[in-house]
Amino acid sequence: MTDDEQVSIMNQLEQLKQRTIIVADSGDIDSIIAYQPQDATTNPSLIYKAAQLPQYQKLVRDAVFSVKSRQKNEDKLLGEIADYLAVSIGTLILQSIPGRISTEVDARLSFDTAASIAKARELIARYEEKGVGKERVLIKLAATWQGIRAAETLEQEGIKCNLTLLFSFAQARACADAGVFLISPFVGRISDWYKAKNPGAVYAVEHDPGVESVRKIYHFYKMHGYQTIVMGASFRSPEQVLALNGCDRLTVAPQLLDKLKNTDGDLPPRLSYDGTVQTKPQVMSEPEFYWSHNQDAMAVDKLSEGIRLFAIDQNNLEALLSQYL
Repeated sequence: MTDDEQVSIMNQLEQLKQRTIIVADSGDIDSIIAYQPQDATTNPSLIYKAAQLPQYQKLVRDAVFSVKSRQKNEDKLLGEIADYLAVSIGTLILQSIPGRISTEVDARLSFDTAASIAKARELIARYEEKGVGKERVLIKLAATWQGIRAAETLEQEGIKCNLTLLFSFAQARACADAGVFLISPFVGRISDWYKAKNPGAVYAVEHDPGVESVRKIYHFYKMHGYQTIVMGASFRSPEQVLALNGCDRLTVAPQLLDKLKNTDGDLPPRLSYDGTVQTKPQVMSEPEFYWSHNQDAMAVDKLSEGIRLFAIDQNNLEALLSQYL
């Protein structure tokens, strides 16, 4: 059988995995096992959903018991139980994947560099208590100026970071300047904003604003020799995923992975570069970052909205956990 014939009988997910590392965007271990991704990523929304499922009730009760037995400060109790649960779910997921798990710093700390660093160190320490080394964990931080500065410090300590809620080119540049390990530009949420602002507009996938944003970042990074990994995230359709075939990584929800797994047809690469590297531009200053980021109304809206929504789910998770006390 020729290579071309072999490709022709592969489903789209199998073909995608030949050029792109697939990351499961889920806290559902059963889904992760089914799709066999390299890595997995969670966030407060996914942990909140997982905490309501019957199969995770033992983890919830263990988290409450373990933290309550040693944390006497009631103001910190629920936050630490939430962290313990996130690490417990992350540890369980790591048993089913060969790579890394991304675990998120509390979104309410998105504008506090020192507190974000401290929380990241606590999460790594919790993983180490469970026998998981920091080489298998990515710390997720919102790509605010303060979050990026926190990541810069953590990277210097050998703690790899995943900068999330990334919508603007300014955020991408600042992350590359800081030497962060990975960024997660949000394809679907970018597209959502443009569709809401232009109700009658129809965007072919090649001109989808979210897809175009990731392609621009990808080519900029490769062109200037940045080592930061680009991982497209927040997809709304299989077509958006396929339009970024060849991106470093893509984190995809189980329902879209299922559609790709059950669809055949040749899948050509969509992202590549010829290896030519140009001189890096000057590092962005803080004023330059804020000026550039704030010229992008979509990015300003979606970053603030994303932080609010993650904070709401963090509060909801803590309210749920309080019922176990």
